[in-house]
Amino acid sequence: MMNLAINKEYVLKRAKELLEFHSPTGFCFDIMELIRGWTKEFGYDFDSNIKGCGIITIPGQSNEKVIGLSAHVDTLGAMVRSITSDGTLKFTLLGGPIVPTLDGEYCHIRTREGKLYTGTFLSTSPAAHVYDDASSKKRDPQNMEIRVDEKVTSKDDVLELGIKAGDFIFIDPKTTITESGFVKSRFIDDKGSVACLIGLMELFKRENIKPLYTTKIFVSTYEEVGHGSAFIPHDITEMIAVDMGCIGDDLTCTEYDVSICAKDSSGPYDYNMTTRLVKLAEEFELDFAVDIYPMYGSDVSAALRAGNNIRGALIGPGVHASHGMERTHYNALENTIKLLYLYLTK
Repeated sequence: MMNLAINKEYVLKRAKELLEFHSPTGFCFDIMELIRGWTKEFGYDFDSNIKGCGIITIPGQSNEKVIGLSAHVDTLGAMVRSITSDGTLKFTLLGGPIVPTLDGEYCHIRTREGKLYTGTFLSTSPAAHVYDDASSKKRDPQNMEIRVDEKVTSKDDVLELGIKAGDFIFIDPKTTITESGFVKSRFIDDKGSVACLIGLMELFKRENIKPLYTTKIFVSTYEEVGHGSAFIPHDITEMIAVDMGCIGDDLTCTEYDVSICAKDSSGPYDYNMTTRLVKLAEEFELDFAVDIYPMYGSDVSAALRAGNNIRGALIGPGVHASHGMERTHYNALENTIKLLYLYLTK
């Protein structure tokens, strides 16, 4: 059994702040500044690459090799596609949210000038007293629109607000943390994992711990569209993607486990790294699962496809109902932090 003083209150506080901070893929500038500030509090160097991904360096006891940890701060979202003659908004998706779960969800529309307007995702047959297909109509972007909370009845009315095609739409995450330790929110994929990495840094700083080898945390900003980690620091030789663990069907992971992925749709992960992660989880009696993810890709997948000469593995907290209204438990976050700690220090 492993006794490690992880600061539960701190991890959950940071998780809530991250989850409530809007950062759809392609719009991560503000949230990266938030993470930069936390990193500076720990005294670690924070750099950015050209497309805005964060690179945090944790000095190790040895520079013989550099281990990378990655998590993505970009989320699913939407963007204004067009404005209808009635003054509603048609939208295009960013990433792959389960569209029927958006019906009735609140959102914010951000203009290029920085103005924010509220709205609601709705079916184009939204009223049961009016439309006989209100319940049966397919919920997809073609049959849905956004009702803007302003006095608008035409396209010109909306244009006068400054709303145009290409404006970002922020989906309300509805973040809730229960007394029993459940974290309920959209976008736990992958802000739950980012919170784990922030918690790991807090642990290292508070306990004055140095990893065995220099460690670089790569916070990617375009993972949901497949190229977040196409470029990573050249000195990284092995990288662990920290991303949500899948739950359902014939998978064994639960909301309390750290999931270790042996293979996803991009292929198998490095055998030796994965084996070491499994052995550490067994030896220190962590709650964990080893699974195959049927429809999944990670920052490591993107880095390998881009030609980076690395070995890669994938772990993360178990998350239920991915790309919909997600849920995990603090235990999964804690087990993930513990496994990362073990990999870096044992």
